[in-house]
Amino acid sequence: MTETKPVTSGFAEIPGARLYYEMAGEGETLVLLHGGMLDTRMWDEQFQIFAQNYRVIRYDERSSGKSEDLASNEQPYIFYQDLYQLLNSLGVERASLIGLSLGSRMSIDFAIAYPERVHKLVLAAPGMSGYAFSEEVNQRGSEMEELLMQGKVAESIESFVRLWADGQRSPEQIDPAVRERVRVMAADTLARPGSEEGQPPQELEPLAIDRLTEITAPTLIIVGDQDMPDILTITKLLEEQVAGSKSVIVPGVAHMVNMEKPEEFTRLVNQIL
Repeated sequence: MTETKPVTSGFAEIPGARLYYEMAGEGETLVLLHGGMLDTRMWDEQFQIFAQNYRVIRYDERSSGKSEDLASNEQPYIFYQDLYQLLNSLGVERASLIGLSLGSRMSIDFAIAYPERVHKLVLAAPGMSGYAFSEEVNQRGSEMEELLMQGKVAESIESFVRLWADGQRSPEQIDPAVRERVRVMAADTLARPGSEEGQPPQELEPLAIDRLTEITAPTLIIVGDQDMPDILTITKLLEEQVAGSKSVIVPGVAHMVNMEKPEEFTRLVNQIL
């Protein structure tokens, strides 16, 4: 049985936001970065397990979970700089980053901008700045936005779940508990005051897709074989261009690979750590 490590929680003050974080364990630092429309709860299966051997930090990214947006959030900001500010506020000089989707995208940008601050990278179901998504994904994203504009919030959330939890499967082929957890996190994100306001983040310049060879940290990419084809394409780009990287395709799961197969995900991560 996993020993429950004491958890320290608080808010890191950064320009434009107060980022909620939780920290447990001792040793080398691991940072868990959640996906878009989600929050720290997506790491519930991994947080205490990794804390047995490491100091683990998970946090709600800007405009997510318990993090608080400030008035200055109306100004442009750089997403990966939030991670930089968080690490500085907690006195962390170097960390391994474990991200999913948007969290992977931020980890890639951070590893390019601050290679000396990154020990190892685990990129699950990775996004990437500069990658042009397919017409199918863009169209389904537009449908979500249109449903929101029509006040059909539940339908928009279901569309999100269909795209990023179900992937290439029917809803009946995924654990309903995982589906419900994704739905709840997305609903909570959309219910935040001013969730549709504020400026979108500025990108890494030049974009990551043209700078993957600059990543020097040992890198593991984990992707489900039922994820959207775009994510599998990004995985191939990373493996081809990041020296020494390795990818693992997990059968029978889609985008939420750490939630659908937590034990296998943890085993794979421990191999690189």
